[in-house]
Amino acid sequence: MSGRLAGKVAVVTGGTSGIGETTVRLFVSEGARVVIVARRPGPGDDLVAELGPETTRFLSGDVASEVTATTAINLAESWGGVDVLVNNAAIDWVSLILETSEADVRRVLDINFIGAFLMQREAARSMLERGRGSIINLTSRNASVGLPTMGLYAAAKGALLSLTRAAAIEWAAQGVRVNAVAPGLTATPLVRAWINEQDDPVAFEKAVAAAIPQGRMAQPIDIANAILFLASDESQHITGITLAVDGGYTAA
Repeated sequence: MSGRLAGKVAVVTGGTSGIGETTVRLFVSEGARVVIVARRPGPGDDLVAELGPETTRFLSGDVASEVTATTAINLAESWGGVDVLVNNAAIDWVSLILETSEADVRRVLDINFIGAFLMQREAARSMLERGRGSIINLTSRNASVGLPTMGLYAAAKGALLSLTRAAAIEWAAQGVRVNAVAPGLTATPLVRAWINEQDDPVAFEKAVAAAIPQGRMAQPIDIANAILFLASDESQHITGITLAVDGGYTAA
């Protein structure tokens, strides 16, 4: 087995589409075995059938449930223990603050923050026992800048960013690293669908790209490559950082 993740076992949440799926494919190509966690069994089963059961396993579950976290880590333990956790599962949310209900708040926090918290906590229990591990939390450019209609989503991602920093310090001396990757607008199927819903999708996409200093949206592989770096031993002395992959958006 060869590659930058040779011999490592990873858990990737939200791993059946977009950034998550791209990360799973990249990890497997770099020698990792991956437990894929997502809600829908169909795409998960298809991905395992394609990549092979010797390198991938699929768990259908809601990340906001504690059972999902413990089951995912137990699956990784059957391969020798989790070395890498990628907390990618999330839902997008667009609403004005004054139009956001209590139910909306609880739903978004359940998935985007509490789910990530539970996965991180359970992965860390296993990692700390063996004195090694890398946790990568997917936050967002919205955790660092204020955008209208993105208040609730940004608040959840901001909470995850704060958790990343605190956990990094708590576990640094015990060999467990915790970092964040903060994507900018990325050309996932969900974003493509959003663009296609506009009155003039071509003009709308051009306007979106023009707001990014590099002049383009990220591709999922751009984000996956950053995740791979933080998962690999190349980043052994890096913990508690946020790696922005946004074409310069938050630097402007």
